[in-house]
Amino acid sequence: MNSLNNHFLTEPATRPADPCPEPASPGIGIRTAVRRFPRALFSAPLTLRGLAPGGIRTSRGISLDISEGGLGALVQGALRVGETVEIDLPLPGHVLNAVAIVRHTSTMRSGFEFLGLTPEERAEITNAVGGS
Repeated sequence: MNSLNNHFLTEPATRPADPCPEPASPGIGIRTAVRRFPRALFSAPLTLRGLAPGGIRTSRGISLDISEGGLGALVQGALRVGETVEIDLPLPGHVLNAVAIVRHTSTMRSGFEFLGLTPEERAEITNAVGGS
């Protein structure tokens, strides 16, 4: 099972589906998915860095929601689905520095899946949003 399938499981028989709008191709409906981790509203400024022709591109944005698996954000500049970025996100007490892949993007918001977070980093995210 690849990392995408580890994060988004499509219509499992054991749990109800949580609608997760993603860009749809013409003639294809919105895909429903179940998120592996619950999301929480979390608004904080963030910095993204990614490779661009001629060097590293730095963008700023603001998070909208977060989970142990990723985050949604409003970000300046164009992103590409599948692009790998580095995200600096302030959490209470320190800044989380995470590598993430762009899973969806539009003019309204972008979604990122965290890659390779340690158990401690996952716990920091859960604690930051009031999880148990």
